[in-house]
Amino acid sequence: MKKWYAVIGDPIAHSLSPYMHETWFKENGVDAAYIPVRVEPADLEKAFLALRTLGVSGFNITLPHKESILPMLDRLDETAAVMGAVNTVVFDGKQYAGFNTDGDGFVQSLFAAAVDLDVKVLVIGAGGAARGIAFALKRAGFADIVIANRTVERAEELAQDIDGSALTLQQAENGLGEFGIIIQTTSVGLSKDQALPISLENIKPGSIAADIIYNPMETPFLLKAKEQGCITINGIGMFVYQGAIAFEKWTGIKPDTEKMMELITNKLGGQYVNK
Repeated sequence: MKKWYAVIGDPIAHSLSPYMHETWFKENGVDAAYIPVRVEPADLEKAFLALRTLGVSGFNITLPHKESILPMLDRLDETAAVMGAVNTVVFDGKQYAGFNTDGDGFVQSLFAAAVDLDVKVLVIGAGGAARGIAFALKRAGFADIVIANRTVERAEELAQDIDGSALTLQQAENGLGEFGIIIQTTSVGLSKDQALPISLENIKPGSIAADIIYNPMETPFLLKAKEQGCITINGIGMFVYQGAIAFEKWTGIKPDTEKMMELITNKLGGQYVNK
């Protein structure tokens, strides 16, 4: 029986996960399909039961379901349990297990920019993606990690979990020049007409500004950071690396990530620069 996989989220039309995984299936001779499924928050439990009933072999999870999905799964990988967020689900024949590949995927893309572990890092946002990235940064050796979020209580919770610190968005704006790496993890920027998550007027030229969004390739956050003299990293590297980890968990095959980054960039109409 042909296996099938999916990605669920809201919105989902922008996702290039189907293109990426379908391409890898073909390149590696895997007889499988991958589809996008828009799931509104109120329908998450019904959607998950439907996926199980229809025999999905695994699926990815994007905003806003990375935390809400946890109690519905049969078990969690230790890392996902600690992070409190899941972006990849694997069916082992009996159970649906949750994993988080976001953080490791992001860190791989960050190290490609030759970053310094001693710099102060600001993570904007405190949702599922932010949790995955914050924990991965900690594991990678970054010692000074600060979380800023619209709801400061959520920032404080995440900061406590990683032995970091928390700021309000206004405090982060005022002290932006202290940070060598600024990571934007919220959904602000999926549409080019959206506002910035914080003002970048005080950002330090030469610092690294990263956005986990890859479509559009240059969000308003990255465009403004570039104007301010920053090195910018879009979400393509994270997207491909986290997808490759998920693909290997599903199939046991390590796909070609470098080729995929070029394919994704070309598909979006640009040139790959995250090297």
